[in-house]
Amino acid sequence: QVQLVESGGGLVQAGGSLRLSCAASGRTFSRYTMGWFRQAPGKEREFAAAIRGISDFTFYAESVKGRFTISRDNAKNTVYLQVSSLKPEDTAVYYCAAGSSRRSVDTPEFYDYWGQGTQVTVSS
Repeated sequence: QVQLVESGGGLVQAGGSLRLSCAASGRTFSRYTMGWFRQAPGKEREFAAAIRGISDFTFYAESVKGRFTISRDNAKNTVYLQVSSLKPEDTAVYYCAAGSSRRSVDTPEFYDYWGQGTQVTVSS
């Protein structure tokens, strides 16, 4: 079992930045690919970024590439999402997730564990 707790969300003006954190329980954190998804009101959950457990290889959605940076600290069992140049359309609940399946990392089905989410609101 892996428990995930996100933090770092908040209200920010357009163009601003935040650093989201996701703390994981368990001793096998480094084995998991970690992902960040987001869900805006009335919309489906969408992939934002992911990072492999060992190689640290990263994946990004086109909509966030160049603005968001995912990273991890396996010693602290924590994954981060630096979100910059924020736009009002980035407003959403941001979820972190842990997975290790054979599916594609940009699909929710890849992930076995989810956090409760942290709200990011970008004002214009």
